[in-house]
Amino acid sequence: MREAVDAREAIQSLIETIWRLRQPGGCPWDRKQTHVSIAGNMVEEAYEALDAIERDDTEHLREELGDVLMQVLMQAQIAADADEFTFQDVARDVEAKLIRRHPHVFANDVADDVADVSALWDRVKLQERSDFSERHGRGGSSGESLLDSVPRALPALRQAQNVSRKAAAIGLDLDDREAVWDRMDRDRAAFRADPPDSPERESELGDLLFSLVNIARIADIDAERALRASTSAFRRRWQTVERLAGETGANAEHLSASELNMLWDQAGREGSTMERSANR
Repeated sequence: MREAVDAREAIQSLIETIWRLRQPGGCPWDRKQTHVSIAGNMVEEAYEALDAIERDDTEHLREELGDVLMQVLMQAQIAADADEFTFQDVARDVEAKLIRRHPHVFANDVADDVADVSALWDRVKLQERSDFSERHGRGGSSGESLLDSVPRALPALRQAQNVSRKAAAIGLDLDDREAVWDRMDRDRAAFRADPPDSPERESELGDLLFSLVNIARIADIDAERALRASTSAFRRRWQTVERLAGETGANAEHLSASELNMLWDQAGREGSTMERSANR
C-alpha cells in the first residue's frame, strides 16, 4: 500500500511540474505546443522505449518510460488548457476499460488460458463498438467501420496482423492455415508471373506479405516482433562481417561479392557456435 501512495505522490508532482511549464511565466516552448505539434514525439519516445526493451537495457528503459509518460501528461495538459479533458479523465477512462475488458477478473466470466482471454477481449471490444454505434445513432454500413479502431499509422506488419485478427474474430474465414498457405502460394505465383516493371508487382507482393502475416497470427506469432528480431540478427551478423574484414585490413564495403559471401558464411558459423555455447 505504501508503494501505491508513493506512486500517487510521484505522479501528482509530475503533473504539477508539467502544469507549471504551460503556465504564464513557464517555458515558452512548452506553452506553444499543441496536440499536433508534438504528436510525433510520442511515437519517437515509444520506439526508444521499445529499443531499450529489445536490448534488455533496464537502465535506459526506466528513462524512456519516463519520456513516454511525459508525452502522455503533456498531451493531457494541452487538452486541459483547452477545456477538452483532463489527465484524471484519461486515467478514469482507461481504468474503466481495463475492468470492462477483464470480465474474467472483475466479473463472472471464466478464462482458463491466453486463448480464452483473447476471445473475451475481442468479444468485449465488439460489444463496445456496437454500444458506441447505438449511442451515436450509427449502424450497419453507415456506422464506424470495424477496422477503424486499428490506427493506419501503425507499422505495416502490426496493422496487417490487427486487421486480420479483427476480421477473423467476427467470422471471416481467415483461420484455416492450409487455406492461407494455398493463398500465399497463389500470390507468390502471381508475383513471379508479373513482368519486372509491371505496376501490379507491388500489389502482388503486398498480398503475399499480408498472407504471411495472417499465417503468423494463426500461429500466435507477433509478425512485427519476429521481423524486428530477424533484422537485429542480420545487423549482428553484418557487424561480424565488418569485424572479420577489418581483421584482414580490409573494408567490407570495398570487398567483392564473392569475398562478402565468404565472410557472411563465416559470420554465420561464428554466430551458431556462440549460440550453442550460450545454450549449454
